[in-house]
Order: sequence, then C-alpha cells, then structure tokens
Amino acid sequence: MLKISNIIGIVTVFFVSLTIVSLIFPSLFSSIFGKFSSNLIPYEIGIFGIPIILLNLGLLTFGILYYKKKLPSSISDSINRIRIFEIPKKPTLIILLIIFSVYIIFSIPELSLDESAEWPDYEVLEDALEIWPDGKSENIYIEEQNDRYVRMLLLDASQKIFQNIKILPFVASILVILFTYLLTVQITEKRFAGVIAILVLIQSHTFLRFDTVAVYENFWVLFYLISIYVIKKQWILSPIFYILSFFTKAFVAPYFIMTLFFAARTSISAKKKVALLVSYFIIIGIVIVVVYSGNTIYPDVVKIDPSKFFIGLATFGPLLRYDFFLLFTFLPIVVGLAFMTKNNLKEIDTILFLILGTLIAGPILIVFTNFYEILPYRYIPLIVFFSIGVGFFFSKKPIS
Repeated sequence: MLKISNIIGIVTVFFVSLTIVSLIFPSLFSSIFGKFSSNLIPYEIGIFGIPIILLNLGLLTFGILYYKKKLPSSISDSINRIRIFEIPKKPTLIILLIIFSVYIIFSIPELSLDESAEWPDYEVLEDALEIWPDGKSENIYIEEQNDRYVRMLLLDASQKIFQNIKILPFVASILVILFTYLLTVQITEKRFAGVIAILVLIQSHTFLRFDTVAVYENFWVLFYLISIYVIKKQWILSPIFYILSFFTKAFVAPYFIMTLFFAARTSISAKKKVALLVSYFIIIGIVIVVVYSGNTIYPDVVKIDPSKFFIGLATFGPLLRYDFFLLFTFLPIVVGLAFMTKNNLKEIDTILFLILGTLIAGPILIVFTNFYEILPYRYIPLIVFFSIGVGFFFSKKPIS
C-alpha cells in the first residue's frame, strides 16, 4: 500500500513532468486544448527542448548512480561531506549579513525607477490609491485593487510615510528572503541548507525582477510564509497571517490546503492541530462572509472552463524563461526529493506538496475565471519552495 508521502511524490513528479513536456513541445497543449490550434505543430521541439532533455537525463542519471552507490567512492565521499557540512552560528550571521548587504546594495537603485513607465497596470493601481479607502469606481479593475484591503493599506502607507510607494514592497521582499532562510532551517535543522535556499532564491530572475515592484508586490508571499513558519512556534498566529495574505491577494485562497497539510506533518500536539484546523475553518468562514456580503467583485468573475488547466500549465516555461536554474533542474530536484521521502522524513513530502500546490494554483485559477491571468510574479511562492527543496539536498545529518 502506498504511503501518503509516496503518493505526493508521484503526483508532484507527474505534474512537473507535464510542465517539462510543455517546455520541450511548446505547442502541444495548445494544439489539444486551445481554441486556435489548426496551425500549430504539436511535436515541434522548442528552443529549450534539447538542452532540457540532455541536462535532465544527465542529472537524473547522476542522481540514480549516487542513490544506488554506483559512483566512484571519491565522488560519493565528497558529495556526502558537502551534504553533512554545517556552518557554526557566528559565521552564519556574518554570511547572512554579507548576502543581505550585497542584495540590498544592488537593489536600492531600483527604488528610483518610475513604475508608470515600465508597468501598464500601475495606472490602475494609481487610480485605485486616489480613491482609497472609501471611494467607488465603475472600473472593475480599480474595484478589484481596492478589495485587497491589506495590500492597499500598506502601499498607501509606503507612499505617505516614505514618499516612495516601492519602499515597503522592497522591505517585504527582504523579509521573504529572511523567512525563506528561517523556514528552511526550521524544517531541515541545518543552517547551511538555509543559506543554500536563499542563494537559490536571490539568483532567480523572476524574484529579482519583481522584488521592488509595487504593483506586483510580495506582501502576500511574505504573509503566507509567516503563516506556515509560526505553526510550530505560535500556531494561533497562523490563521491571522493567512487572512492578511488573502486580503493582500485572493490568489492565495487555495493555499490553506497546503497549510493544513504542513500543520498535519509538523511536530505539534494533536490538540493544537485540531485547534488550528478549527481556527482555519472559522477564518475561511469569515472570508466567505466578507467576500459575499462586502460588495467585492470576486463572486462576479467566476466562469468555469476545465480545458484551460493545461493551457495554464503550459505558461510555466514562457513566463519563467529566464529562470534557467529552475527550468533545467526542476524535474531532477523533484524526483530527488521524491526518492528522499523513503527516508521517512515528513518534512520532505511537505515541501513536495507546497511545490505541487504553488505549481498548479495558477492553472486552477484560470479554470474558474477569465478575470485573472497567470503572471510571472504569481510563481514566486513556487520559487521559494523550490529553493527550500534544493536546501534539502544539503540537510543530511552526520552519522553519530
């Protein structure tokens, strides 16, 4: 009988494999599920096709040889030494200070960039801020902006307090990096794994592209990360941060399923798990009441079209086309994590589930509405959990 961890590993590998197939054959899903498919060549290999095939085969072969202990002993021993390596506390603080300092120094110039010249959606945000918090608009897109209460409050505060709307979004991105480190260390119990995770995150083109952008800010990502980080420490705070995340971006709505799974696999008492479950259902009930009685636009934008799921899944490659490390290693990393679940580490299947959820959340969203599109910044939670997944490969404990 398959265990839960095995099922999660298989399902995650399956959906990641579909995204890799869509990278190799960019027109395949559109030719099957798209409305304008007559002129498409389903099995035409895309620009990333050959490199992805070769790199994936190479990495998977290397991983299998390592797992089966078929590599030369000198190579295996070197890999094991790296995997069990740990950084003492004081050097870790210095390393983190250097990483954050370099990141902040290179990002600060972006705070002076004019978003209105770079992002067309900024005009909608600007109009929404002018009437925030009490004004009404006939423009549904402006109304949608003002329905995201927490986000608008923070952006308005950034504008009024710092005279720069990008300051608080930048602070949020810095904290996303910090909580990526903290969450990795909490799960793996290895500081070295945490350092690896944030290095993977800050090399991401998508993360660096949106880290100071107010119109596509990371408040929602930050609040969600905090909501799962505090489960082990102060579980009562988790639903509070989740609802803050929801009213920053409703896209996070299905993420509560991942949170509940994370909590179920966390080493807290059964009473706390039940209390957390009840608190989340209460919070979800409050959200539903606010959404349906608060005159928000969300109930009016539902339109179901199941065929759009695969079209959404195929946007992964084009939207993240400059995230080369993610694109070329996604499948081998997930396969490696699936193999590692055999070591009975609950935390690994948790990360696999978070990767799966953040991968398919966008395609599921567009199945239910035409109002939203899948945009690159919506994949930042996926990049965060992928980074933590990479950190797991450096979390091996020394044999005592």
